[in-house]
Amino acid sequence: MENKQSVIALICAILIGALAGSFILGKSIENFRKGDRYVTVKGFAEREVKADLAVWPIRVRAASNDLSEASRSIELQKSKVVQFLVTHGFDAKEVIQQDLRVSDKQAKDYNAGNLRDLLRYVVEATILLRTNNVDKTEEVSRMTDELVRAGVVLSVKNEWQAEGPRFIFTQLKTIKPDMMAEATRNSKTAAQQFAQESGSRLGTIRRASQGLFSIEDRDSFQAGQAATGSSDPFKRVRVVVTVDYFLN
Repeated sequence: MENKQSVIALICAILIGALAGSFILGKSIENFRKGDRYVTVKGFAEREVKADLAVWPIRVRAASNDLSEASRSIELQKSKVVQFLVTHGFDAKEVIQQDLRVSDKQAKDYNAGNLRDLLRYVVEATILLRTNNVDKTEEVSRMTDELVRAGVVLSVKNEWQAEGPRFIFTQLKTIKPDMMAEATRNSKTAAQQFAQESGSRLGTIRRASQGLFSIEDRDSFQAGQAATGSSDPFKRVRVVVTVDYFLN
């Protein structure tokens, strides 16, 4: 009798285990199929901001056959540039005197045939203005004719482009959270529309990835911008996020 009861108990345990295993397997397959249904959408956010930092390198040049004379000339021109900036309202602490470069034309063998037509020494120096006063920098950068009238020889970046001030937006961290939230909301709106049109119900986020933030001039082809080499004080900040949403 006991052997018969043991056999019956064993059979029942096997049946219960088989049923439980079938149920778990069925739920796993169901979850796998649900997990396989998702939609990938992109969310976009854009802001227009104003630069909060201006960096303006002003390069000057002097040339002479006498190195001492060229050095005196470049020091005079540097002092005129500093005076020009301070006179127009910039703090002297915002003006930085940078590199000094001396070129000896006679040291260049390929110029040997034209030495009589060249001044031997060319001295170049850079005065850098770094300031948070963006509006004043933009205004004063249009007044460099005053320097020319004062006898300052401005060096150019290349033969066709002078170098104007660069305007930079440094406060990305202050707007980044709101822009990320806006881009995510926009992605959800797009996903909800897709779910509705496909007869599905939008589920939770499966995966999300943040794209890079880009900061560009608002008017990339602003009139005169290419000629001056300067940038636009107004910037356009963009971000795109990619989000996968489950579909139920």
